[in-house]
Amino acid sequence: MPTVAPIDLDDHCLATAFLGEVPAFALASGQVVRLDHGTQRHELHDGLLAATTTWDNQSLITGGEDGKVMRLGADGTQTVLREPARKWVSAVAAGPQGAVAFTEGRVATVMLADGTQQRSFEEARTIEGLAFAPKGMRLAMARYNGVSLAFVNGNAPAVDFEWKGAHNQVMFHPDGRFLVTAMQENALHGWKLDGKPGSEQRHMRMTGYPAKVKSLSWSNRGKWLASSGAPSAIVWPFSGKDGPMGKAPKELGQRADTMVTCVACHPVEDLVAIGFGDGMVLAVRIADSKEALLRRPGKGPITAMTWNKPGRLLAFGSQAGDCGVVDIAG
Repeated sequence: MPTVAPIDLDDHCLATAFLGEVPAFALASGQVVRLDHGTQRHELHDGLLAATTTWDNQSLITGGEDGKVMRLGADGTQTVLREPARKWVSAVAAGPQGAVAFTEGRVATVMLADGTQQRSFEEARTIEGLAFAPKGMRLAMARYNGVSLAFVNGNAPAVDFEWKGAHNQVMFHPDGRFLVTAMQENALHGWKLDGKPGSEQRHMRMTGYPAKVKSLSWSNRGKWLASSGAPSAIVWPFSGKDGPMGKAPKELGQRADTMVTCVACHPVEDLVAIGFGDGMVLAVRIADSKEALLRRPGKGPITAMTWNKPGRLLAFGSQAGDCGVVDIAG
């Protein structure tokens, strides 16, 4: 049976992470809590807005209402990447070779690992989401009416992927073949990226959600894309060359009385952790929909979940601050 080690942090948990093997919980107040031989608290921001883990899983990158961009290492080392500024940092992304990107309003800035080279990109409307491509130094910027895809090095103009509406999250398929956004309306949108240069863009519309999609997660090889925004986890097939076009999604962990608020695919197995509006967490196998209860309902909706690299531990956090770590091996 899975065992749960709870921790009550009394604040909205925006993000969870494993920094090395150390669980970390990023809170809306600007504090990040590490469970490393006791509870270690780090006051990083005056109001936290965004957090992401670096590609090597050794650091957490955060942005906040104070305009700062911070790095918190697995050993608790705090580094200021960008000093306080007037504009909020509303999105952050970690990239290859230690690169970091952050947004403030209509401008996205890329910092390389040594902090010396910066490149800024300006859009006509506010940039809501950021993602680095899995290969090559390319940055996707989600905005109103689509996504801009820019090369960080060189002066080539950004490539625009247009679709009407507000796009507030963006992510690449793990092998770089697709680009997917979550929209302000209750939908996802995607584009194929492996078409010939100059050919017509191929779109993927993923609609029918009763609520806005706030959580997305790729399965370990990108075969599936799990999403929140419905009474079950909506899991789209991406194994074919055309992704989910013309295919129906799977619906996993359906419950009649509450919505799925967070999803996190296992790093090794084809299964997904599903967090609900009442605080319950289920693990569901994608192939046959077999369910295992990981956590009973709690105080508030699950807002963040992360597996550790081997996939034995799951860190979770809720809107009410009741957080914890599940050991699925008991």
